Amino acid sequence: MRTEYDVAVVGGGLLGSAIAWGLGRLGKSVAVLDEGDIAKRASRANFALVWVQSKGLGMPAYTVWTVRASHAWRRLASELKQQTGLDVALQQNGGFHLTLGEDEFGQRTELVKRMHNQVGAADYKMEMFSASEVKKSLPLIGPEVSGGSYCPLDGHVNSLRTFRAFHTGFKAFGIDYFPERPVSAISKDGGEFRLTTPKGELRAAKIVLAAGNANQTLAPMVGLYAPMGPTRGQIVVTERTMPFLPHPLTTIRQTDEGTVMIGDSKEDELDDRALKHSISAVMTDRAQRMFPHLSRLNVVRSWAGIRVMPQDGFPIYDQSETHPGAFVACCHSGVTLASNHAFEIARMVAQGALEPELVGAFSASRFGGAGAANNSGY
Repeated sequence: MRTEYDVAVVGGGLLGSAIAWGLGRLGKSVAVLDEGDIAKRASRANFALVWVQSKGLGMPAYTVWTVRASHAWRRLASELKQQTGLDVALQQNGGFHLTLGEDEFGQRTELVKRMHNQVGAADYKMEMFSASEVKKSLPLIGPEVSGGSYCPLDGHVNSLRTFRAFHTGFKAFGIDYFPERPVSAISKDGGEFRLTTPKGELRAAKIVLAAGNANQTLAPMVGLYAPMGPTRGQIVVTERTMPFLPHPLTTIRQTDEGTVMIGDSKEDELDDRALKHSISAVMTDRAQRMFPHLSRLNVVRSWAGIRVMPQDGFPIYDQSETHPGAFVACCHSGVTLASNHAFEIARMVAQGALEPELVGAFSASRFGGAGAANNSGY
């Protein structure tokens, strides 16, 4: 096992994999330290949307960052396919958020107005459609659908294949992936970081903490702060059916393999070993009210997963003042932001510093308190 690298990335999920792949693409020697398949990995339990609409209310910079990621996704998909031969099945022709009843339509309309009125927010052209307008694009909607919002930048991918493509790309770039090596301690000595794992120590000139909810424990080891507030979500998958959904929805998408994924829940509970069938029942009921023909399909899989979620829902990107060369990255939207992580965050880490605008918007110093006092700032 090689023990010295330009960069060690802690966390081998979709976030860490995208950053590591991006660093390898730039010619850096990279090690990825991961818990392995025992991890409660959001990368294998997500809904696979490349999603822009409704993100960033309360943080206009997040709308700009998300739009940037959306625009870069075609480039990422193309480079992954060229390198690995794997088609991540990116479909990016716009997405809908459907409403049931007039009250929901009114609430969504108000949200769209608030998003448009944010000073400094990107104009991502989210607009409201009536039920008759929605029906032109989604002809199988049911009579309870009152309309919905549409954004032309939205889409979805095969996220498991994307995850596999990044890891396949590791080999081409000479990136070393070490599973079953959770990091228990980090120190800095003589200008390099020393990371302690159950299978030995590894050294690197720089480190990126991309370990999801575990960043909350790891970040203080290098003078950083990553307050997390994880939640649980459930997903239901039906048998394959005829193509009927040419645009993904916030809560329903038809995969490239023909199955239908339904995901519309958020719980404070963090045990992903069991499902709450009462929640699945509500999710599937809403889905078949939107598309009545779904009631004829069999459910073939369902699962619960733990979302990686910073405390306020917005990403955290930071660098350490007390331990120069240490970076932290936390976000909920690991699929949507994968292109930014591969192309932008990796570039900044390779250069040795995050851009001031990024830190100014996404530093954990926004949370205040003693933990944020060690954060970098500009």
